[in-house]
Amino acid sequence: QVQLVESGGGFVQAGGSLTLSCVASGLPFIFNMYDVSWYREAPGKERELVSFLSDDGRLTNYVNSVKGRFIIARDNVKNTVTLQMNNLRSDDTAVYYCYAGPGARMQSRGDRGDYWGQGTQVTVSL
Repeated sequence: QVQLVESGGGFVQAGGSLTLSCVASGLPFIFNMYDVSWYREAPGKERELVSFLSDDGRLTNYVNSVKGRFIIARDNVKNTVTLQMNNLRSDDTAVYYCYAGPGARMQSRGDRGDYWGQGTQVTVSL
């Protein structure tokens, strides 16, 4: 059974920091075959991609609103992806979801697999 388990969410004042973690288990292929991402969903808004990290760790991407404040990283030994969030703002308030999807090597073979965590709430107060 595949599980992506997030942790690290909570309440923080504006300007503060949080680090989210996501531990993957039960994936059909080894963790470093997967691209990993963090998404978020704020009340009344669509889920948006916050940050992306490729399977080989060479490619990262961030939504403009978090550039320079958030850092995505992965530990392929611990099957973990983290999102370090600094200088948090009230508009960062959302449920944050971890996602693992097929990396380039999997895609070249036609392998599939999209997996989501259950989400962790981040609330930033003014």
